[in-house]
Order: sequence, then structure tokens, then C-alpha cells
Amino acid sequence: MSVSPPPHVKAEVLAEALPYIRRFHGRTIVIKYGGNAMTEERLQRSFAHDVVLLKLVGLNPVVVHGGGPQIEQLLARVGKKGEFVQGMRVTDAETMDIVEMVLAGQVNKQIVELINAAGGKAVGLTGQDGGLIRARKLTLASRDHPGEEIDIGQVGEIESIDPLLVQTLTGAGFIPVIAPIGMGSAGETYNINADVVAGKIAEVLKAEKLVLLTNTPGVLDKEGRLLTGLTSKRIDELFADGTISGGMLPKIASALDAARAGVHSVHIIDGRVDHCVLLEILTSEGVGTMIRSY
Repeated sequence: MSVSPPPHVKAEVLAEALPYIRRFHGRTIVIKYGGNAMTEERLQRSFAHDVVLLKLVGLNPVVVHGGGPQIEQLLARVGKKGEFVQGMRVTDAETMDIVEMVLAGQVNKQIVELINAAGGKAVGLTGQDGGLIRARKLTLASRDHPGEEIDIGQVGEIESIDPLLVQTLTGAGFIPVIAPIGMGSAGETYNINADVVAGKIAEVLKAEKLVLLTNTPGVLDKEGRLLTGLTSKRIDELFADGTISGGMLPKIASALDAARAGVHSVHIIDGRVDHCVLLEILTSEGVGTMIRSY
């Protein structure tokens, strides 16, 4: 059973948040929602309350979500096994149908319902809505065979983002919740890595912060120690020596791109911590790794 802190402690917590609320009032915070925070009921409620509180105190949260575990569950039910190359999901036509079904139909609506139940006004979107995300087919350069490219199916890279719909919604008091599905020039759909979408949307919206929820305490060195602050130079070193690999590759790359493009700070935080978003944004107690371009 949880014990409520005494009133003076609650007051101190609120007072500590005040300078951060003042500093970030009216600013956009892009939050990539994924990992355990999406699948554990307690953490789902915690996340929804954090997002609603940010909106109520004058910030503009924009949520971009993944859905890896949910996609894996449905793939398993139809007898398919997920395959990844350099942290990207290989997406054939059948897998793309499942990705759309899960991301746009199931996960997006669940997040909208969670935020609305917590007192917010959330609106679910995919990159197809209002021409939000224009994409083209992504091919990956082979690391084992230089000069060759790897075809990973209907996986897209972002050509452009039109922020008008998101800006209109946030300006009207809504919280956009975006599924990472892009649209090609012929109307075809593409699965896009959610970390990449979150980073690019943060760039285009000139966000104050990009916050990426993960299932780790943040970026760890080879001994498992948390790296609380990273620069562009240090990240290049971690890529080169293999410290950053697998699913962390697109996450860190998009975080660094966003920081270099003008997002003031990027935070990779532990989504398994209750109210991790509020802790990172409205207190001095960081719960992860902060990335800056310099």
C-alpha cells in the first residue's frame, strides 16, 4: 500500500516545479511513448496523467508512439516471426497490414482513450492524416557487403512533415497522438521507426524537448553504467566501438539529429519509472540520459 507524503512535502514538490512550468510555458514537448510504459497498466495511467498535467500547466505535449510488442503478438498469432535489420523491422506486405492494424487501429486508440480518461483531449493521427508524413522507401546499406543495399520491404524514410494539422490541434487545446505510418507519392503506406518520426516531428515543430521512453535507465556504457550526458562527439565514439547497437541505433541517431537541428535538449529516459515524464521535465531529478549537439 502506498503512503501519501505529508502536506509540506507535497507543497515543496509543487514549488520546485514552478520555475520549470514558467520556463517551458507555451513550448512544445514531443514524447516518444513505447516499451513497458505502454504495456503495464500502472505505467499507462502514470503516463496519461503526466501528459494531461503538462497540457493543463501550459505546455504543448505531442505524443508519438510505437507498438513493437503488440505487433509481435499479432504476427505470432498468424504464424509470422518478426525480423530486424540494423534496428529496423523488415516489413513485407502482410506485415504492413498488421502494422497498420495494430498501430492505427489498436494502440493509437488505446492511448487516446487513456489520455481522455485522465482528463485530457487527445486526438489520434497517422502520418496519412492531413498529409502529415510524406515518405519514400528506405533501403539500408549492407555492413557486410559494401556497396550493396538491403531491401527491408515497406519501411519508409521521411521526405517531409507538414506540421499544420498538429499545430492547429495543439493551439485548440488538443493533445495529438501520432502513429508512425507515412504515405508515399502514390498513396502507398510505409512503416517508419517511431523514434525517427518523433525526432523529425520535434525538429519541424521546433520543440523545446524531445523525450524518448525506453526500457533501460538511459544510455549505458559497456559496463552497464548510466551515461547521464552525451555530446555529438561522444555518441560518434559509442557508435564506433559498438556500445550503441541494435534498437538503440535509430533511437540515438534520431535524438542526435534532432539536437543538431535545434531541439534544445533530447532525453532518453526510463519508462519503467512512475511519472518519469514529469520527473524529467518539471523537476531537477533527471531519470535518464540527456543529449546535446555540442
